[in-house]
Amino acid sequence: MAEVERHGSHVAKDYELQSRGLENTSSQDNDEQQLDVLSRLGKLPVLKRNFGFLSILGFTCTILVTWEAVFIIFDVSILNGGPAGFIYGFLFVWAGALATYASLGELASMSAPTAGGQYHWVAMLAPPGSHKILSYMTGWLTVIGWQANFATANLVSAALIQGLIVLTRPNYDPKPYHHMLLFWAVMAFAVFINVLASTVLPKFEGFILVLHIVGYFAILLPLLILGEHQDPHQVFGLWLNLGNLPTQGTSFMVGLLGPVFMFLGADGAVHMSEEIQNAPTIVPWSILFSIVINGALALSMMIATLFVTVDLQSSLQSPTGYAFMNIFVQATGSLAGATVMACIVTVMQLFANVGILASCSRMSWSFARDRGLPGYMTLAKVNPRTSIPVATIVATTMISTLLSFIILGSSTAFNNIVSIAVAGLSASYALAIGLLLWRRTTGGIRHSPLSGSQLTNTPGFELSWGPWYMPGILGPAVNSFAIIYVLIILFFSFWPPDVPVEAANMNYTILVTGAVLIFSVIWYLAWGRRDYKGPVIEAASVL
Repeated sequence: MAEVERHGSHVAKDYELQSRGLENTSSQDNDEQQLDVLSRLGKLPVLKRNFGFLSILGFTCTILVTWEAVFIIFDVSILNGGPAGFIYGFLFVWAGALATYASLGELASMSAPTAGGQYHWVAMLAPPGSHKILSYMTGWLTVIGWQANFATANLVSAALIQGLIVLTRPNYDPKPYHHMLLFWAVMAFAVFINVLASTVLPKFEGFILVLHIVGYFAILLPLLILGEHQDPHQVFGLWLNLGNLPTQGTSFMVGLLGPVFMFLGADGAVHMSEEIQNAPTIVPWSILFSIVINGALALSMMIATLFVTVDLQSSLQSPTGYAFMNIFVQATGSLAGATVMACIVTVMQLFANVGILASCSRMSWSFARDRGLPGYMTLAKVNPRTSIPVATIVATTMISTLLSFIILGSSTAFNNIVSIAVAGLSASYALAIGLLLWRRTTGGIRHSPLSGSQLTNTPGFELSWGPWYMPGILGPAVNSFAIIYVLIILFFSFWPPDVPVEAANMNYTILVTGAVLIFSVIWYLAWGRRDYKGPVIEAASVL
């Protein structure tokens, strides 16, 4: 009989009381299966399992908004790389994203349906002597990365709305405080859906998936039919280094960060795992399907847009702040038509904020549940009526609100702060996949689940594959490529976008990332090690 630590705090008691209200559902067999998986991981069921395959596929696709992001990051990618760099860089990033998320899919299948994601994986894979500190640092990187991702999404949505106003009202003089107020408005919409309309979130995401596909054709067809097409060499052969970086190769590598943003955050489905039916199988497949679908849509939209961009210089100088709005006007010859098309992109980004907030709040809630965050006793609470972690939604909203004030001083400074999303999440991916590769190549993972109700895939217990994994040599090969890809992206995420480098255009990502790591270590040594023991075992399991 294995001795299992029971979590005796009042937070665990709250979990036990809340879990009793989740026993009566319409899918008893599936609930029993989920409860069995959770018990193996030492977790009590708290959140309602409202998501199926289509709803979580819609959730993941609309968090990424990849074809929509073609327009949002167009200026960044053209600055370093040009049209050719944009296309070939996207293909490299797409391949890297597939390898990365396939590897994370294996880990999600092993540990699902827990919402912890990266820090849970690191805790279960790392050597016994270092699993707590590595897991703790990974948890902080992931939390900060998702917090930055939500702040970035609000910033982009507000900027798109301001750009639409400039497009339709040329006399409008945009002010920084206008941007900040719009930031608050779009954030309030995401909070409303997540808190007050939380019961309709799965149906909402399924509906947005339909709009995601319909909106794609609503923009692609007018561009192809109405736009003037330029020479293919200007699309596939034109390289640019408008950032004046030392070499064209360096410019290309720095420009990869644009396509990276298009695929960043697909692990959002992982952090929703405790609300997904049959999560060990559905989560990996939904992530991979979303990467394939969104990648194909984005590539075709990118090529079509570059073909109809007949005046690149004037588009990059658009007063809206976004080249694509000027491209729409040039292609359609209609301000009204261009405005409708730009509205589709803006609305889809606004809807993406809803899913980003949901994933961000679940990640923070999970880490707080395992005593990883200051104030965890409050942050780990779940609303007993809606089964929603309202406390972490409120905390995320407060953090984004505080960050929004930076817009009043410098939008460049704000962009540098939120760029931690790429570095933070990439670092957490690299560490988790690196440990997975080490475990699988040293024979540390069983090829069949343990029998009975023994705990598995938790620190100190035996590891076994979930129902979804890559067999044979395919697994190590994909894991290795994913690690190389993520490390490349992490390295170039610290580079400035142009030279000469001054305070105004300095990339402070390495400073912020380092500060987060240093803070997490100091907090762990001073206070965290007393409370944080890795993923907390809340439910006993009998061999």
